[in-house]
Amino acid sequence: MASEENKLDKAVALLYDKEKSDAPRVIASGRGVIAHKIIETAHQAGIHIQEDPDLVEILSKVPVGKDIPVELYQTIAEILSFVYQINDKFKQNIEKP
Repeated sequence: MASEENKLDKAVALLYDKEKSDAPRVIASGRGVIAHKIIETAHQAGIHIQEDPDLVEILSKVPVGKDIPVELYQTIAEILSFVYQINDKFKQNIEKP
């Protein structure tokens, strides 16, 4: 996720592995050069980037390696649902002859 005021000013990366945790976990967070690297790495991996300045501000306060707070479950669930839909459409377009 990236902050909108300066799209590369602040970024937070989440990982959700339902096998290992009940909630998404913050796996990277940073400003400036670190935010650029997080976003660049996500682009290279084909990972969708959600821009939400308010959410990135809240998530940037969660320590790296920690699960997101319960209060953010619904918001993150909606974002993950959207990302999964995009991934499914992308896969369907690739599989078409």
